[in-house]
Parts: sequence; C-alpha cells; structure tokens
Amino acid sequence: MTKTVGLLALILSALIFGFFYAWVCSTMWGLDRLDPATAIAAMNAMNGSVRNGVFAPAFFGTAPALLVAAIVAWQNRPAALFFGLAAVTYALLGVGITASVNAPMNAELARTAIPDDPAQAQQIWTAYSSRWQTWNQIRALGSGLAFILAALGFARLK
Repeated sequence: MTKTVGLLALILSALIFGFFYAWVCSTMWGLDRLDPATAIAAMNAMNGSVRNGVFAPAFFGTAPALLVAAIVAWQNRPAALFFGLAAVTYALLGVGITASVNAPMNAELARTAIPDDPAQAQQIWTAYSSRWQTWNQIRALGSGLAFILAALGFARLK
C-alpha cells in the first residue's frame, strides 16, 4: 500500500508540474503573440474551462496525496520527510500562489470588458501577462521541486 500511495502522489506531482510548465513554455508565449483583445478572450476561455474533473485531481489532490504518502511511509523516515516536504512545497508554491495571485488575477481579467481600442487592450494584456507569467514561473518551479522531492521519497520506499 505504501508504494501505491507514493506512486499516486508522484504521478499527481508530475501532472501538476507538467500543467504549470506548459503554461510557462508555450501557452503564454502563444497568447502574447496574438492580438491583445484575442489574447484576453482566449485566456478567459481557458481559465473558464480549467475547472473540470480532469484538472481537479492534480491541482487539489496533489498536496493531500503527498501528505498521505508521508504518513503511510512514516516508518521510513527519509521517504516520509521527502513526501512531507513535497506536500508543503506544493501547498505553498502551487496552491497558495494560485489562490492568492493567479486566480484573483484571472477573475479580475474576466470582469474586465475587452476594449475596442487596440492600445487599451494591449495595455491590459501586457500588465496582466507579465505579472501572471512571473507568478506562474514561481509555481512551476515550486511544483517541479515538489515533484523532485516526491521522486526522492518514492525512491526510498521499500
């Protein structure tokens, strides 16, 4: 059972890291190449579609799965420590940043009327995109670190 829980935690960690990483290296760069009004509309559409049953287990389930893996592996202190550190890392840098920065920014963008004036749309998109990407890079690095910690924990399971 310990390896099964550890493997589930590791897989969820990999999935959420991959999700945030894809936004870093392709999605936002692609949106930045679009007309700003189109980028705003596309970002709003993607943000609206991400709340689904495929995304939820990776986003919401990773920290609890890592914590359960730490508890189940308690007899193996090094494994438990790595899983526990992974849980805290992802909770703070993945969920915490999303809840305190990226999601509020997404909600604010969704409430913003897309202006007809291209210069205004550019100003809105540039301000949003640069800040959003900075915080997304931090949560991608955080979730990547959580994945590495989970992998180290899993490697120590017997």
